[in-house]
Amino acid sequence: MATRTDAPTRREQILKEAARLFAERGFHGVGVDEIGAAVGISGPGLYRHFPGKDAMLAELLVGISGQLLTGAKQRLKEVDGAAPEVVLDSLIEGHIDFALDDRPLITLHDRELDRLRDSDRKLVRQLQRQYVELWVGVVRALYPDLAEPAARSAVHSVFGLLNSTPHLTRPGSLPGRATTAALLHRMARGAFAAAGSD
Repeated sequence: MATRTDAPTRREQILKEAARLFAERGFHGVGVDEIGAAVGISGPGLYRHFPGKDAMLAELLVGISGQLLTGAKQRLKEVDGAAPEVVLDSLIEGHIDFALDDRPLITLHDRELDRLRDSDRKLVRQLQRQYVELWVGVVRALYPDLAEPAARSAVHSVFGLLNSTPHLTRPGSLPGRATTAALLHRMARGAFAAAGSD
């Protein structure tokens, strides 16, 4: 997935700090003044960018679900025609990037998804289902004897594994980004291989 190299906008800065603070102290434990202070503007100044904390939370959770789906589609285009192993490796690498680089969003999703309006929560779920189904198709291309429900279960299990990184938060609990990414990749491929060998 292509990465941006230009400086983040003020809106992106606000969202990044909101995600960090919400993940650390919970949605209700953080005020707009604190989010504003984290980006160097007054709390009321945030309202030029967002109507309130609820809108920030919705944009964070809907946004990351959309980004994962868009990124996976882009990766599939980039490896179109490649061997199934290569395609699966690309998807795994993309999700590992998310799991290591956006850990506050994983925590936020786990703790705060139920705070979204019904329409936003449904959109998150819809985007996530599409993301899962992309993976299911790739896994079944590599392991054609694996039934669809089993492939879907394997995908969810691997997501659980990869998304566990926020729980390793003590200093020094991760061995370094490259080593951690390689380990997660091997574990994910091992899980799919185990599912496909039944």
